[in-house]
Amino acid sequence: MADTDFALDDDLAPEADQRDDATFSMFEDEAAADDVPADLPPPDAPPAAAAPYTVLARKYRPRTFEDLIGQEAMVRTLTNAFSTGRIAHAFMLTGVRGVGKTTTARLLARALNYEREGVNGPSVDLSQPGVHDQAINEGRHIDVMELDAASHTGVDNMRDLLDSVRYAPVQARNKVYVIDEVHMLSKGAFNALLKTLEEPPPHAKFIFATTEIRKVPVTILSRCQRFDLRRVEPEVLTAHLQKVCDAEGAQVDEEGLRLIARAAEGSVRDALSLLDQAIVQADRGQVVDAAIVRDMLGLADRAATIGLFETVMKGDAAAALRDFRLLHGYGADPAQVTLDLLEHAHAASVAKTLGEGALHLPRDQSARLAALGSEVSAGTLARTWQMLMRAHDEVRRAPDGAAAVEMALIRLCYAADLPGPEEALRRLAAGEPLTPGGPPSGGARLSAGGGVAARAVAAPARSPAPQPEPGVSQPGPAMASLDDLAALVAARRDPLLAMDIAQYVKPISFAPGRISFEPAPGAPASLAPNLSAKLKAWTGRPWMVVAEPSGGGETLNARAARAQAQAHAEISADPFVRAVLETFPGAEIVRVDEGGGPT
Repeated sequence: MADTDFALDDDLAPEADQRDDATFSMFEDEAAADDVPADLPPPDAPPAAAAPYTVLARKYRPRTFEDLIGQEAMVRTLTNAFSTGRIAHAFMLTGVRGVGKTTTARLLARALNYEREGVNGPSVDLSQPGVHDQAINEGRHIDVMELDAASHTGVDNMRDLLDSVRYAPVQARNKVYVIDEVHMLSKGAFNALLKTLEEPPPHAKFIFATTEIRKVPVTILSRCQRFDLRRVEPEVLTAHLQKVCDAEGAQVDEEGLRLIARAAEGSVRDALSLLDQAIVQADRGQVVDAAIVRDMLGLADRAATIGLFETVMKGDAAAALRDFRLLHGYGADPAQVTLDLLEHAHAASVAKTLGEGALHLPRDQSARLAALGSEVSAGTLARTWQMLMRAHDEVRRAPDGAAAVEMALIRLCYAADLPGPEEALRRLAAGEPLTPGGPPSGGARLSAGGGVAARAVAAPARSPAPQPEPGVSQPGPAMASLDDLAALVAARRDPLLAMDIAQYVKPISFAPGRISFEPAPGAPASLAPNLSAKLKAWTGRPWMVVAEPSGGGETLNARAARAQAQAHAEISADPFVRAVLETFPGAEIVRVDEGGGPT
């Protein structure tokens, strides 16, 4: 067996050399390799995956301080501070969402640790990449620690972070601590941070960001250099969106970009997110017009809401309801319609005061609102604004927002052509209709005889009674009634005694040198002797003041209340006053001031 040669069977040998032309050689011989197409991937290679899409808000995040839009004041301050070496150890960045707080914090971290060939010191010129820039931008630098206070609110988290402050940085120049949403830290965490923030090591820098600056303790704020990042103006934001569109090869018309900038409310991140959504509303190469953007945002057509506002100011309730229902049928949100009407009221008022050029709107819309402002009084526009503010609150709370808007439109149409209070009283007094073509105001006129209605509308002020000079002896007055007593006390400027007399003295009799009265319930026991002493000092003669248990009349306060009720009843029955109350539903008579007739 050992000498036996093992050879392939002759019958099987020819088949061993036969193979399909499409079969790859396991030994990668030249003949097989030549048969493999050059453009095919290896048989075991995974399928190629498309590169993940980066949203515009991340793709166009500012890389330098010059890229920050709308924050020129902060950039100027930081530039001067870095150039002079007056760099704070702690910064507080505050502002609404999306204005660049976190981005600015990372730029500050890069500027504090900036290092490249020829530059080895803090610098706000980040146009050329530094040694540590990429690691800081990616959030993986060992000496730049970012902490989200929303998920690390406790004092233990803060102590763990502060334990590392005393150690020197490993790679960079400074150890930078970026704490986002710092207002969410607990009271204990703030207290733990306080001492380190007051006396930090030279190599430690703190950068805080918050949207709720009022929730940050003043002890923390006083140890930081504060920067308030401003909302970006719509014009600046629109220009920025246009640059992004040009860089992306997208086509969105100018009015659509304005709508996005308005909807973003000054937030660059929100604007870029909305632009990202708007770009995909149309096919590649097509223009995304304002109508598509408006439909995407759920906004009513601005021209249509201006028309609705014009209809309301004309007082045509039926047409206003039809216009609103048409807008609502197209998907306009009731609350948004109310906000648009508020903006139109504001724009018309601004155009009336500053002119059409003060409105940042398309020319045709500015012209329409300016024309409306010139036709309507400032008082009417102010009243419309107040009613719309109340309507907006009602729309948000109402179970049916559309119904709340319709009720508000009816109220606005009713009040649109009503004059102001002064003009209304003048027309009512003259018997003229309140509105053009309206019925006369019931023929109520102001008579020159000085009746009840005349006294209610025009009551000239009484001439003040001459007051005696303090310390000057006056002749003894005739004390024949409670009114004389009250007048003497008022002339002597004794308010406490005057209040006691008006409230507690029920007069019985008045005679020279003697007064008797019944004390009302609650009267002080010292009222009679106190009054007697004061009268003797004022008149120079003794007075006997006696408090009787019964038999007194009305106090001055009771008499005044009765007279007020009687005057109220009389004036309520007057035809002129009835016309005023019927014209203004909900109006009521608060007080009746008696006076002489008109002069």
